[in-house]
Amino acid sequence: MPRDNGLDEHWHQGAFMEIFVRAYQDSDGDGIGDLRGLISRLDHLQQLGVRGIWLMPVTLSADRDHGYATTDFRRVEPQYGTLDDMRELLRQAHRRGIGVIMDYVINHASHEFPAFREAVANPRSPYRDWFMWSTDAPRGWDIWGKNPWYHAASKPWEFKGEWKDLPAPPSGAKDHYFGTFGAHMPDFNLRHEPALRYHFDSLRFWMNMGLDGVRLDAVPHMVENNAQDWNDQPESRALTKRLQDLVKSYPKRYTVCEATASPEVYGRADVCGAAFAFGLIPHIVAAPKGDEAAVRAMVDYWKTAPPGMATFLSNHDIFAGRRAWDQFGGDEARYKLAASTYLLMPGTPFIYYGEEVGQAGLPDLKGDLPIRGPMSWDTRPHAGFTKGTPFRAAAPNAGSHNVLAQSAGTRSILRHYRDQLPAAVVHCFTGEKRALFSYLDLDLYIGITGWICDERRGSHLHPLVREIPRGRLMLESDAPFLLPRSLRPKPKNGRNEPAFLLEVLREVALHRGETEQILAAHTSAAAQAFFNLPNLEGVQALV
Repeated sequence: MPRDNGLDEHWHQGAFMEIFVRAYQDSDGDGIGDLRGLISRLDHLQQLGVRGIWLMPVTLSADRDHGYATTDFRRVEPQYGTLDDMRELLRQAHRRGIGVIMDYVINHASHEFPAFREAVANPRSPYRDWFMWSTDAPRGWDIWGKNPWYHAASKPWEFKGEWKDLPAPPSGAKDHYFGTFGAHMPDFNLRHEPALRYHFDSLRFWMNMGLDGVRLDAVPHMVENNAQDWNDQPESRALTKRLQDLVKSYPKRYTVCEATASPEVYGRADVCGAAFAFGLIPHIVAAPKGDEAAVRAMVDYWKTAPPGMATFLSNHDIFAGRRAWDQFGGDEARYKLAASTYLLMPGTPFIYYGEEVGQAGLPDLKGDLPIRGPMSWDTRPHAGFTKGTPFRAAAPNAGSHNVLAQSAGTRSILRHYRDQLPAAVVHCFTGEKRALFSYLDLDLYIGITGWICDERRGSHLHPLVREIPRGRLMLESDAPFLLPRSLRPKPKNGRNEPAFLLEVLREVALHRGETEQILAAHTSAAAQAFFNLPNLEGVQALV
């Protein structure tokens, strides 16, 4: 029978930290981060208020870097540690109330994956059908500027340039395989039951170990139908639901999907249950810079998006944006406003490691490398990441923007994150949880947040009023909302929610030197969102 992980039932509604193990903390001096190093830093994550960890791939891979070119789906990358180290990480994280999910790369493997090597060597191998083959190179295909069919005998995985520049195979060449992301990562044929069963069994292997869920990589690419219908096919959506069902057959488990195509569809309960909100992220970054269209786009987004969408400022892929420090040019006020926006809005926030201290990207590197540098811990050599020679240089601002220095600062980015991150998940019945953020004018950003629970659970409204430069009405939504540490539930001594809301609004008006009439005009949307009433007068009538 599937084992309970012992975590709070709603742990996965709290903030996650995305961690690149290679870059997080080295425990043995080889210059490469490892699982033991991560274990030694769990107290930092607990103090920050993180409820979940997303590990970028930790399975054995051929790339020896990002880990998405998998060679063994049930073995830990030796540079990171062992399966016993993974078990210890799970035990120590669970002791701190933190869940752990990891990347599971189901769409493709490395060209060094033993089953693929056998399929290349022997066309009669039972593993041949685990991958997609064509005698002649199919015509008409174009995925990101390249033909995804590769001539196996030419060993295209040895090519060092851009895949679109790969030389054409000899005329009349036979035996081509399919690779969405390049010749070095052949796609699985997930219509083939033995290949699919291998992945189902691999997922069970990790769930039985105690893993708390998975981030499913590149799910819209799992099934292709033809040269035109290759992305986000109905078969991929149906398979994603099967994967979600498998993972959640274990108690209190979580799935989140990478789906750049139609992320809101994959975020639905009948597909993946959660997905990264790629279309929302540019607006979260642009709004603090004064882009009013971005503010409106955020309002509109949550009118239709599923509540389980995963929000973020940046991640490990450069196509999603540079590190937040670089996107805001070191402007800490706008940085903090963007952080407050996505940490407190509906959805599940995913912080990229180093973001909580304002870690900068690495200069003079190409591709994704600038955003995958070692974590900045303190002012020791290599920012405390390793006692050896690091696999990559420390961030250029590591001297000032590291955990040790930021912990000492009362107005630091790290202190801001610690204040904003929820210390507890507030659960209410579906449709009874409300959240509101108001951008009131060009000089002051005031966030008023709260929730309403069913009376059977004790109905309370708790406000958060903070001054940060900027905006006007930003967001109103019925989607799930998480409370900051400073707002743990407290009875309001008999005061009902409408009275308490008015009290908060009056305090805001007094602070801004406004009359309640002016404030009422600003807060009619608040009355609508919190109490399903047409205006503030309706709220007053209930007091």
